[in-house]
Amino acid sequence: MQRVGIISQARMTSTRLPGKVLRPVAGQPLLEYHVQRLRAAGQPLYLAITDRPTDDPLAEYAAAHQLPCTRGPEDDVLARYHQCATAHGLDVIVRVTSDCPLIDGSLVGEAVQQYLAAGNPRLYLSNVLERTYPRGFDFEVFSRELLTEAYQHATTASDREHVTPYIHQNRSGRVEFAHIRREPSRSDYRLTVDTTEDFELIRQLIEEHHADTLSADQLISLLDAHPELVALNAHIEQKKL
Repeated sequence: MQRVGIISQARMTSTRLPGKVLRPVAGQPLLEYHVQRLRAAGQPLYLAITDRPTDDPLAEYAAAHQLPCTRGPEDDVLARYHQCATAHGLDVIVRVTSDCPLIDGSLVGEAVQQYLAAGNPRLYLSNVLERTYPRGFDFEVFSRELLTEAYQHATTASDREHVTPYIHQNRSGRVEFAHIRREPSRSDYRLTVDTTEDFELIRQLIEEHHADTLSADQLISLLDAHPELVALNAHIEQKKL
């Protein structure tokens, strides 16, 4: 039986919106929505944070919520993932980021089952390479074999910071790919939190539309019906790798 774990990376020193994951909405931090929604995936969840004192509040949150937490280098996030996967004996890793408070745990769980059914440790499965879901629902599923290979061979600062480029760019030449898609595509919508505009959209969605109770498809339908909400952060550009 393969041991699967969801690893969410987090830090308090975001360049565009510091402390964003602990900003409160409707009485609880954004990180709490992220964690609770991922519980629907039916897999253990781990937090990978930095070893800097600035992330002590995240360690305190993890301890208070019985959330396993490992700490490692701020810029070498790949090392953080490898450290966490090794410490917990994971065979399959689901990578998510904590700035996605409305990620759909059920969608992640379905993707994990599809990955396990394939029975291929060289497989990389995600909804990010062929993007049809809004940003904010992102996940990647891969084996510890692929993670260890990247950890041992990735050399550039960008590879180390962004965790999976060595894998999804198929630097080894031996990676196979599968994609989770939806039709119609809504890749232009943005439900991640990186700026004040992003935060305001998430705040309104949760406080006024109970978005934390909605599935990915229900959230997309809500945005389809409310172009004024989409406009709140439509001009924001995602940071490049």
